[in-house]
Amino acid sequence: MSASTTHDHGHGHDDHGHHDDGGYHATIKGYVIGFLLSVVLTAIPFWLVMGRVLPSPRATAFVILAFAAVQMVVHMIYFLHMNAKVEGGWSMLALTFTVALVVIMLAGSIWVMYHLNTNMMPVVDPQVMRNMP
Repeated sequence: MSASTTHDHGHGHDDHGHHDDGGYHATIKGYVIGFLLSVVLTAIPFWLVMGRVLPSPRATAFVILAFAAVQMVVHMIYFLHMNAKVEGGWSMLALTFTVALVVIMLAGSIWVMYHLNTNMMPVVDPQVMRNMP
């Protein structure tokens, strides 16, 4: 019998309990790629603002927000190692649930504040305001 034979407990001696769960395994190459992408995704918006490349500040803001969203995805993939396979997909499900809750809370808050401002604020005539004590 050799040292790597299977015994009654179901694994060989060379196995050492390492099982490939199909998840992401961190490597130096992965960290370097994530770092370089992060640097590029930071440098381009900086250049857009400092060089006044786009015609309007609103367009610049939307482009910067798009770069920020892409950079968040890069950080989640390369540094937080999130994908659909890690932890049986539970981390991705938790992220999806969190994003849905944040969107609902933000949209609901903006909707409530807009309607409170529209429906509850009195319409004041400037003439009436001048005559007030």
